[in-house]
Amino acid sequence: MKRLLQVIAFIAIISTQSLRAQYEINPNDIDMDMMRKVQLAQIAINGLYVDSVDAKKVAEDAINGMLSKLDPHSAYSNAEETKKLNEPLQGGFGGIGIQFNMLDDSLIVIATVPKGPSEKAGILAGDRIIAVDGVAIAGVKMSRDTIMKKLRGEVGTKTVLTIARGGKKKPLTFKITRATIPMPTIDAYYMIAPGIGYVHLERFGAESDKELRKAIQEMQKQGMHDLILDFQMNGGGYLEAAVDIANEFLTHRDLIVFTEGRSSPRRNFYAKGGGIFRDGRVAILVDEYTASAAEIVSGAIQDHDRGIIIGRRTFGKGLVQRPIPLPDGSMIRLTVAHYYTPSGRCIQKPYEKGKKEDYEKDLENRYNRGEFTSIDSIHLDSTKVYYTLKAHRSVYSGGGIMPDYFIPLDTTKVTKYHSKLRQTDVIVNEVLRYVDCHREEIKRKYPEFNDFKAQFVVPQALVDSIRSRAEKEKQLKPENEDEWNRTLEDLRFSLKTQIAYNLWERNEYYRFFNERSDIVKKALELLGDSKTSE
Repeated sequence: MKRLLQVIAFIAIISTQSLRAQYEINPNDIDMDMMRKVQLAQIAINGLYVDSVDAKKVAEDAINGMLSKLDPHSAYSNAEETKKLNEPLQGGFGGIGIQFNMLDDSLIVIATVPKGPSEKAGILAGDRIIAVDGVAIAGVKMSRDTIMKKLRGEVGTKTVLTIARGGKKKPLTFKITRATIPMPTIDAYYMIAPGIGYVHLERFGAESDKELRKAIQEMQKQGMHDLILDFQMNGGGYLEAAVDIANEFLTHRDLIVFTEGRSSPRRNFYAKGGGIFRDGRVAILVDEYTASAAEIVSGAIQDHDRGIIIGRRTFGKGLVQRPIPLPDGSMIRLTVAHYYTPSGRCIQKPYEKGKKEDYEKDLENRYNRGEFTSIDSIHLDSTKVYYTLKAHRSVYSGGGIMPDYFIPLDTTKVTKYHSKLRQTDVIVNEVLRYVDCHREEIKRKYPEFNDFKAQFVVPQALVDSIRSRAEKEKQLKPENEDEWNRTLEDLRFSLKTQIAYNLWERNEYYRFFNERSDIVKKALELLGDSKTSE
């Protein structure tokens, strides 16, 4: 035992020195006795426990156990999860270049990436991939993640796809060389009104600022002088990406955000100058799912009185995670600081350490309190008042960004039946079936999206099939015919948007979807009013 303790002590010393050097950890913050205690426990379990154990899982459970007692955003991910988390933010991955969906245990190609490997090889929207490298993936109950693993791979590697195509009696074979497939973070931008551009940013990734600059430049050539920046449902991403994007709207040396923590001294992030859109009016759209990096940009724009924030109070994530990569490719994302807006606000909503379930119910609780539908239900902390830097307007700390213009969630559009229906896969699957059968017919009848938007009517057969399948497979039906009739208008709109999503580019999808958005309408109203101030 004495020898074992000596070995543990030696390992702990080496590990501690490495950590201190890499992360500049104060030696006074390291408890050597506790480190030896944890290592001894792991060695004892692996070597002495009555049954065989998975040493890797024991270690991961120990890490998860420690992190679970901290804040809600400190987390551990294994090597595979880490890779999946990083890909959407890093801008690309090795793959074949398709968008797909699963229907009846079969992979249907929704679209090919322009100039990507699949498009070059001749794969078409509507094709079914039934085998990869001779291994069947259709009709074998293979998970979506497993299929994605087979399709993705190192750039330059080859794969053979077996395709079933409508109108062809025999399967087709395609040999494809994988390439870097971009994952843009801006999925739509277009001129939404004369002089007004619209950008929908899905997340904040390594290439987001480049994408935004390109979008703005292209729309400026079309006469854009004001901009709607849509952050609805944007869960955030890289802090650096948020700083770069805020820089496009602010002047040199404007403070964008600062971070500070117990072991992390204050760090200020300033606008570097040279922003591409420092003069035109800006409207940022937010909702209760807008979080993290999206809140950084929203807070900076609001605090500098540079633009207007429209929508509902944001999520309230004001904690900075530092990635700590581990030797096997896994990673700890450890909260090391709070971030603060230029006026000094901390956007992080309250939480209790170790009570993640309560934290995760916050949005549900806000909904039940009526906060999404009535501004009078929002109770801001009067002890945490701050002021914007130019107009000296009151803004509040301690729970997200409160918009300048509150737009309630219109719950009258969606019945309880439709809300429950949207939580199932019935609508998605029925739309896929419909598009799969009628793709060529719709495209032939409506060659341009504007024709589809103006003339296409959702067929009654599709509506009926959704009601029938929901009742048969999910035991879900409206309370009465009155609820069904009240559901129809919004259901038909939802179906038409999803059909557009499967047949046209994302720009067209948002063109149609935004026509009924109250938040977008308010932005257009305010930007259309020349008296709207910044």
